[in-house]
Amino acid sequence: MALLPLQDDLVYGPVRSRRLGASLGVNILPAHRKICNFNCAYCQYGWTCEGEATVQREQWPAPSAVADAVRAALRTLRANGGSVDRITLAGNGEPTLHPQFGEIVERLRIVRDEEWPTARIAVLSNAGTLDRPAVAEALRRIDDPYMKLDTVDPVTFRRLNGARRGLRVSTEVLRGMPHLTIQSLFTRDDSGKIDNTTPEAIERWVDALKAIAPAAVHVYSLDRAPAWGKLQVVPRAELEAIAARARAEGIPAQVY
Repeated sequence: MALLPLQDDLVYGPVRSRRLGASLGVNILPAHRKICNFNCAYCQYGWTCEGEATVQREQWPAPSAVADAVRAALRTLRANGGSVDRITLAGNGEPTLHPQFGEIVERLRIVRDEEWPTARIAVLSNAGTLDRPAVAEALRRIDDPYMKLDTVDPVTFRRLNGARRGLRVSTEVLRGMPHLTIQSLFTRDDSGKIDNTTPEAIERWVDALKAIAPAAVHVYSLDRAPAWGKLQVVPRAELEAIAARARAEGIPAQVY
């Protein structure tokens, strides 16, 4: 398998997603560039080379351009007899890094209400910007916030997610988010350097879920080529056992 190419356009798809149905993707990061505050070993776009500090303000897509592109895509989709379940902010990295993320959310809500009221607005986020009040507030106005929580161990967090800060803040802010879905990817390598599937790791993860009390948890493993090729796919039976641990505590969990 090869790494996925970076998105060129503001809007792509709809793509058929295992978890989101017919998802119209919205890339609010600069075209041809991966901008992220994490450096996940399993990222389908490869390693992170740039953070938000490398982007000049005028290089971020304008909120009006994002809204216009989504409106045009929805009208074309309807004219062609297509369907869409979700309008999903994702793209080349971490969407909440956009300095006008809140305005984009508000504009997309208006477009959705006018053009396709049954579609839900979603975001795929690493939860690493939840210490920013404007981001946390904007996320509360999104129908389906999908937030990453692969581990609560600081060492594994650095090795797997490539970030040195944000874990404690993320778990604290996640507790107050409504209609939240936690997305957790499980993987390991044969050396044991990265492994969030150990009994201790799962117990700590379940304890964090109990504190957060999400509406749902999505459990999955690698589905595409990762940035670090030594990572392994966790068998579905093992993922089902992990999800069962969460369900035993009254937390809705599903394997994908």
